[in-house]
Amino acid sequence: MSHFPVVIHHNPECGTSRNVLAIIEASGYSPIIIDYLREGWTRPQLLALFAAAGVTVRQALRETKSPAADLGLLDPAVSDDDLIAAMLVHPVLVNRPFVATPKGVKLCRPDSAMVLDLLERWPKGPLAKEDGSLLIDANGNRV
Repeated sequence: MSHFPVVIHHNPECGTSRNVLAIIEASGYSPIIIDYLREGWTRPQLLALFAAAGVTVRQALRETKSPAADLGLLDPAVSDDDLIAAMLVHPVLVNRPFVATPKGVKLCRPDSAMVLDLLERWPKGPLAKEDGSLLIDANGNRV
């Protein structure tokens, strides 16, 4: 079997992030799991991740269940540089999960099934999310 690295920037408190990790593991991968809340970010890391995923700094900003509103970051006049500076101090401000594989990088939110586009192989079905909704049917097809 070929080496196919999978990296997930994971928040274990997030249901979407847990679902994405479960899909990756059910597909037979042993991903590199980066707990970014514990490890934090660097400015170059964030810039590279957002560019590779094709998202803007503002699109990567976690607006709910984060201090974004309290810090005044929801104002559209706040610059990308200021947003990144805040993300470095408060890692929870970065939306999650970001997944990187040789097929690309995506912010797999709000639909955790987006991770399937990044994988070489999928899990055998059926596979459901934590809430019971089906992701892969019994025939191995995406729902």
